[in-house]
Amino acid sequence: MLIDKTVQGFLADLASDSPAPGGGSVAALTGALGSSLCSMVMSLTRGDKYAAVAGQVAEVKADALKLQDFFIKSIDADTEAFNGLMAAFKLPKDTDELKKARSAAIQDATKKATLLPLSVAEHCLPVIKLARQALAIGNPNAASDGKVAIVCAHAAFYSALYNVEINLGSIKDEAFVAEAAAKVQALKEELAALKLVF
Repeated sequence: MLIDKTVQGFLADLASDSPAPGGGSVAALTGALGSSLCSMVMSLTRGDKYAAVAGQVAEVKADALKLQDFFIKSIDADTEAFNGLMAAFKLPKDTDELKKARSAAIQDATKKATLLPLSVAEHCLPVIKLARQALAIGNPNAASDGKVAIVCAHAAFYSALYNVEINLGSIKDEAFVAEAAAKVQALKEELAALKLVF
């Protein structure tokens, strides 16, 4: 599994001529980095000085760690979805029946490979909101870490959506495409409403 590799090992796989892991797994990893940093800021917000916000600190940290867990699982899930799509392309196509089955399998696998990064993008928004809350109540000495958490979540958001958008062009199910495209637009509008400044 990718998550069991060293950082150097993961980067070596990423830099190779293998198409997976790729941008989708990187998006999930970047989301994990952002949520981890958010948790870090809260871990550094402790002591009598922060007693008044201790409850909020614990809540933000717990939520950040839940998101971290989601992103960690998504690192391998994205590569598995891509590998499933590649396996579908390798199905036999010697007869019309086999061609039809192969085409259906490719479409199904492409949908799965689209929904995964869409979910990753969706989970990036709460990371940004939590990081903002962490910056508001947290240890000011860790403010740069909270800001990096936001930047990571922002990068993960668009990285995931790039993978969604490229897959939509290969899906023949118009209703699925329309629903996914609408979700993408809604997520972009929600991000824009946060009015991030870098």
